Amino acid sequence: MRTWTVKLLLSALIFTGVVQADRAEKVIATFEAPEARQGVAVDERFLYVISNHAIGKYDKTTFDKVAGWECPEGEPLIHLNAGIVLDGLLYCAHSNYPGVPMTSSVEIWNPDTLEHVGSHSFGVLHGSFTWMDRKDGFWYVCFAHYNNRAKEPNRDPSWTTLVKFDDQWRQLEGWVFPAKVVEEFGDYSSSGGAFGPDGRLYVTGHDHQRLYILEFPEGGSTLIYRESIDIRAEGQAFAFDPDDPWRFYSIVKRERRVIISSLEAVN
Repeated sequence: MRTWTVKLLLSALIFTGVVQADRAEKVIATFEAPEARQGVAVDERFLYVISNHAIGKYDKTTFDKVAGWECPEGEPLIHLNAGIVLDGLLYCAHSNYPGVPMTSSVEIWNPDTLEHVGSHSFGVLHGSFTWMDRKDGFWYVCFAHYNNRAKEPNRDPSWTTLVKFDDQWRQLEGWVFPAKVVEEFGDYSSSGGAFGPDGRLYVTGHDHQRLYILEFPEGGSTLIYRESIDIRAEGQAFAFDPDDPWRFYSIVKRERRVIISSLEAVN
C-alpha cells in the first residue's frame, strides 16, 4: 500500500509540473534605484539599472550611482526592457510597448560613458522584444505577446516566441514557451531571461515571484519546463554575475529596488 501511494504521489507531481528546485535564493543586499522599473544588467564592476527610457550606472560594491543616461519618452526611445553587457557594449531590448503593431529594436551603449552608440531595428517582426542573451556564438531573443492594452488582434501570451539569430540577425530557429509557464504569465509575458551557469535557460514573467528553468526540446517547437525557484523579485529582467556565476541581480519594480542574491544549492 505504501509503495502504491508513493507511486501515485510521484505521478501527480509529474503531471502537475511540481518539481523540487535544486537551488534556492538567499538575498544578500538591496538598494534603492529610481531606474529600477524594467531590469538590471551587470559587468565586472558596475550595475546598469534600466527604466523605460533611462539607465543608471551603479558601483557594484558601494551601490553609489556614478553615471546616468536618459531621453524624453519617444525621443528616440519608448520602452527599454532587459539589458546585457557583452564584449565591452551594453545591449538593451527596446519596443514601442504598449503600441500596436509591435515594433522592436536592439539599442547599444558604451558602458564606460553611457553614450548611445548603435541600434538595430527589427521593425514589425514576432512581437515585443523583451530580453536577449548570447550562447555558443548565437543570439537568443524573446518576443512577447500580451492579453492587455498591448494585445495584437488574434494574439495572446501563448504567441510569445524565443528566436535564435546569427550575428547578421538572420533567424535560424524559434520556440514557444510551455503551457504551464504561459499560464503563469497571466495577461503579460516573459520579461527576463538568461542562460545560467549550468547552461539551462532561466526566465521570469512580469509579476510572479518565480524564476522558471527551461530546456530545449529534442524535437518540436516547445521549450521544456523543468523546475522553478521562488525569488524576491516580482518578475522583470535580471542578470547573472560574470565573475560569481550564481550571484543573481533582480529588481522589485514597485519598490524601485535592486536585489542582490545568491542562488544556492539545496542540500
